[in-house]
Amino acid sequence: MKDLIRTHAALLFAGVATFVMMGAGQALLGPALPVYVLDFRLGEGEGGLFVSLFWVGCFLGVGLMYFNGGVIGPRHALAAMGVGAGGMAVGGSWGLTLVATVVFGLGYGMATAVFNPRVMRAFGRHGPSMLSLLNATFGVGAIAAPLAFVWLGSDPRWAFGLVAAVVAGIWVFAGPAGRAGSAPQGEVKAFRPHWAILAFGAVAIGMEASLAGLGPSALIRAGVEEARASELLSAFFVVFLLARVALIFVAHRVQPFFLFTLSVSSAAVFALGAVFVSPSVFFVAMGASTGVFFPGFYVTASGKMGEDIRVPPTIVASGLVGAIGVPLILAPLVAGMGDRGFFWVVAGILLTLTAAALLSWRRMRV
Repeated sequence: MKDLIRTHAALLFAGVATFVMMGAGQALLGPALPVYVLDFRLGEGEGGLFVSLFWVGCFLGVGLMYFNGGVIGPRHALAAMGVGAGGMAVGGSWGLTLVATVVFGLGYGMATAVFNPRVMRAFGRHGPSMLSLLNATFGVGAIAAPLAFVWLGSDPRWAFGLVAAVVAGIWVFAGPAGRAGSAPQGEVKAFRPHWAILAFGAVAIGMEASLAGLGPSALIRAGVEEARASELLSAFFVVFLLARVALIFVAHRVQPFFLFTLSVSSAAVFALGAVFVSPSVFFVAMGASTGVFFPGFYVTASGKMGEDIRVPPTIVASGLVGAIGVPLILAPLVAGMGDRGFFWVVAGILLTLTAAALLSWRRMRV
């Protein structure tokens, strides 16, 4: 394992640093949204557009990887992330902010489809655990970003400007990552999408996007102060990170769809806790479940669909379908449902997803 880490140190550094900033950028969407709503005098439905367009950009980035994955590398993804974050830092108008959000999402989607399969391939049988490590570092940025946002006076311009500067620094040092792990080794099976697992991923990642992007607004609606909501989002990502760190030690030993089923069922229980007990406490608890959504889904889908170069973008794209659509639907839907309406809807969706996962258990084993 140490030899593998030394051999692929450049890839691992570039991936870890990029995922930290991906986590920071995504986590800033939630705290920034209430500020934009006030500054640009938006309705809640329009605020949901901000979150969804980020995921539209991600979808476009994954689409580029599907058609040109052989030529797109880490620096392409970082360049788009840096330009997008810089555009959000400039601000000036709601239209410019939305365009910049799409561009940042473009780089985010490319980075997801660049680094996840490369790390899986480069580390062989340890690939699932290293994938968990890579995605765990996403939580580091997601934890720090809401706290930094408050420290910077709850000003999206300063927060996204800092993201742009750090991404530019990573770009400078990302060249040696090169094409490590960029292509599958050995025989590749025919490309066959597995629609059932892709559907599970679409719903789960849609819920993850909604919790991160709309969660702070839901907490504020439930009576939590704005600064406190940002702190709770940071705590959400602390337990998100801890869950992914734990996966490093178990992911290669446990059936990935078991992990997926456990994560969505526990998230459903925590959502009910947010409805009936405490939105603050159980919103944070849902971070642990949410942290397992993507690794459980990605490894299951990879096992079902094989090593064709189009498989990773397809897997990521299915999640992005949910990440684009679910917040766009939920934001206006829950606006008139009372102070805990958001958590009622989340609980209902997750309970349905849990039932479907249990019914599909045998077919999803890999």
